[in-house]
Amino acid sequence: MTESSVSQVQKSTQLDSLAKDAVVALFIKVAGLILIYVLQIFLARWMGKTEYGIYEYVIAWTLLLAIPAGLGLPRTTLRLISEYRVKQDWSSLRGILRGSWLLTLLSACLVCLITAIVIWSLNYFRNFIYAIPLLVGLGLIVLQALVQLQVETARAMNDIALAYTPSLIIWPVLVLSGGFILLEKNHSLTSLPMIGIATSMLFIVCLFQSFLLRQTVNNQIKPATPNYAYRQWITISLVLLLQRAFFIILDETDIIMVGSLIGPSAAGTYNVAAKTALWVTFILETMNIVVAPAFSTLYTQGDIQGLQKVVSQVAVWIFLPSLSIGCILLIFTEPVLSIFGPDFIVASISLKILILGRLIDSFCGSVGALMVMTGHQNKALPVFGCSALMNLVLNAIAIPKFGIMGAAITTTFTMIVWNVWLSTLVVKYIGIRPWVFYSLFKLGEKSITES
Repeated sequence: MTESSVSQVQKSTQLDSLAKDAVVALFIKVAGLILIYVLQIFLARWMGKTEYGIYEYVIAWTLLLAIPAGLGLPRTTLRLISEYRVKQDWSSLRGILRGSWLLTLLSACLVCLITAIVIWSLNYFRNFIYAIPLLVGLGLIVLQALVQLQVETARAMNDIALAYTPSLIIWPVLVLSGGFILLEKNHSLTSLPMIGIATSMLFIVCLFQSFLLRQTVNNQIKPATPNYAYRQWITISLVLLLQRAFFIILDETDIIMVGSLIGPSAAGTYNVAAKTALWVTFILETMNIVVAPAFSTLYTQGDIQGLQKVVSQVAVWIFLPSLSIGCILLIFTEPVLSIFGPDFIVASISLKILILGRLIDSFCGSVGALMVMTGHQNKALPVFGCSALMNLVLNAIAIPKFGIMGAAITTTFTMIVWNVWLSTLVVKYIGIRPWVFYSLFKLGEKSITES
């Protein structure tokens, strides 16, 4: 059992193994993005801009609140499981698997209770249009937190399919099927029943993933008495929680603030542009799924040269296809948006601005994952904090003046700031050059030497 586990850890850092895992992850991410995109298209057409905007507003809030509910434990488990496997510390590994799940469940329930009190108070003093939908969607907070923890645990166990197939493929299919059944039955579709469908389907997915994950752990990890190092986990998790919260603020605040400052119709329109722009960085996200555990393993082993080799190759794998996707979307912006309906074409300029920001994200590569997985999360925290604050302030100024285009400009600007800032920290503290141009130069230099 021990020799097998060590062999798996060593194999997981090799480029050919990473390439094979990347193909699997790419297939799942592409299939998942297509399914989610198709779900967005059908829901937008079935529900209309306003009801669709309310639904997406609730989903955005539940994703945001799932971050404090998770206490930063998903990223902590991803990093520490990889570290424990290198050190063959099976007791600590067993402990974090069980303890993190229990802590997440308790924390998520507490967040739901606090959220319910806040929503009730807001609605008591003034008519809050989103009150009932948000209360109906409270269960999504608990489920999103648990699913995210299970995703990162499966990633650390090098099981990419188990990590992402349930949430990226099974859940959208179930939600789309449930929406279709409701539409056929009632001849109309509103936000409240769709939130209920999304919650019940995610509950099924969470149970299914939990069952399979338990089998995977028992097959790969040597039996041992769990060691619950809660103090160590919380110390790491609180920093990662803040970092993750800031990142989600950067990723979701624009949609939430558009919905709050302009209304649900504008939120639905902007959400389509924001979700479409994600196609540019799905290669980056896919590669981070595969290589993050390898970053931790190589850095723990002290193999900086091997880490640079992996980072350089991955940077090329990320940027070239991302550039191609970005160019296609820039050329065919209006035809793509028209798929959702003629009312969504007004978001074309916003989409182009968001695409440019996502291209910069791909250019800088896996800088966020590098800082976290090498234990430099404390040094990265000010980057995310300042960027999140900047995003909130600028959105509050730009959205009332420029509408959804103001949100796009603000989001793109802050994305550029934190990527460039993190890149300098990666060079300073890890000694790694993450940029794609450096990687292309090195690969070209190697080709000339070999010839």
